[in-house]
Amino acid sequence: MAESPEELDTEIALALDGASSRHHAVAMLQAVQDRLGYLPMEAIEAIAARLDISKATVYGVATFYNQFRFTPPGKRHIRVCMGTACHIAGGKAILDEWERKLGISDGGVTEDRAYSLENVACVGCCALAPVTVIGDEVRGHLTPASIDDLMLRHKLEDEREAAERQAAAQGSEDPERGES
Repeated sequence: MAESPEELDTEIALALDGASSRHHAVAMLQAVQDRLGYLPMEAIEAIAARLDISKATVYGVATFYNQFRFTPPGKRHIRVCMGTACHIAGGKAILDEWERKLGISDGGVTEDRAYSLENVACVGCCALAPVTVIGDEVRGHLTPASIDDLMLRHKLEDEREAAERQAAAQGSEDPERGES
């Protein structure tokens, strides 16, 4: 994800490359969100300028469709399927458990930006109901109790990544370390 205003501008420009017709507004919004994970106001402004329409018009298009986000998602974006099969198999209980464990509601992001939560209409994995998609990983046949296991796995992954970053940083601080 873009860290500086310059990186953000570059990412937006890359996402909008080649699009210039008013008919491309939704595709342009999708391209930016695919690239950044959300739609920052800078993207709304860039699309409006590219299409020579008002920012309000672009924002109106973006808010019409519930697929668009205006805040950056968490490191792990959790989508809980609420399609018919998942709903019948307990999808609401899964969503409720995620909300309880994370301390956020549907559409929210944890304060540390580690997680974001969203209910979706269907993820197309009905045979695995109830389903949660974390990032690109599909988790099926969930129970409220299995949420603890997933969160523990995430905690362990985060600790491993932090240890690897720390080891890499220490290695770069001491260039003679590890040499015989």
